[in-house]
Amino acid sequence: MNDEGIVVGIDGSDEGIVVGIDGSDEAEAAALWAADEASLRGTGVRLLHARQPWPDSVSRVTALETEDSWAEELLTSTAAGLRERRPGLSVSTRIATTGPVPALVEAAEAGALLVLGSRALSGTAGYLVGSVGLAVAGVVERPVVLVRATGGVTPEGPVVVGVDARQPADAVLAFAFEEAARRGSALTAVYAQQLPFYAWGPAMVPDLRLSVQPQVERALEDTLEPWCAKYPEVATTASVVIGSAGLELVRAAAGADLLVVGRRTRRSAMGAHIGGVAHAVLHHSRAPVALVPHT
Repeated sequence: MNDEGIVVGIDGSDEGIVVGIDGSDEAEAAALWAADEASLRGTGVRLLHARQPWPDSVSRVTALETEDSWAEELLTSTAAGLRERRPGLSVSTRIATTGPVPALVEAAEAGALLVLGSRALSGTAGYLVGSVGLAVAGVVERPVVLVRATGGVTPEGPVVVGVDARQPADAVLAFAFEEAARRGSALTAVYAQQLPFYAWGPAMVPDLRLSVQPQVERALEDTLEPWCAKYPEVATTASVVIGSAGLELVRAAAGADLLVVGRRTRRSAMGAHIGGVAHAVLHHSRAPVALVPHT
């Protein structure tokens, strides 16, 4: 074994879908979702198990061998399950020893899409991405999909995409429309208009909605027009709602096949981050969430 890790049964594409595997139900759900997505895209799946690097010492040898043996068995069985689910699917596996975050980031940049699991916090509190998932999603320059454990059941709902009608991101809309076209599903574009604090008085809100919403609706329709022309087969609905973007997107995505949101690629003094809306959506959406980086 070298510093790059152990490679097992390589037969995947360099442009395949990368899945982080750790033995959890959430990671298994992510792998199943990735297999279905790869089938739609006509590409392969690359399963990656990344462990923390251990110091080289004689006392650690047995433990390392045991961990690597478990990881190989996990990857082999997961790959077999994906091939059974999707006959003919190309699946490759890898054990990386450089640590979860750097290994996932490196693998994601070499692929087309990264898929990770997201576990439930409780029945009402939402879902936990985890420090690794947030760290990776904040820096990787490829789309990242977070999937909760659902037993592999994929709903046949629409693709929902969050759109900022004032500053639309082509990368986000392109991803959403392409996903809807692949699935043969409808697309719902949602723009949430956050009213200023002073506007929440009962006398002022109706007046503001009447004056603001039609303008935003027109801007949203104008934003979607070229994409609707490019994807005429995708039935598209535009929706403007008043309220918190994160909360409204989660509501709109109830029963959706996929929720797509954007993440700016800017870096702050505190390091990379995904933004408040994406953070809220990732923690509370029941649908798989695609986080798409854009400038």
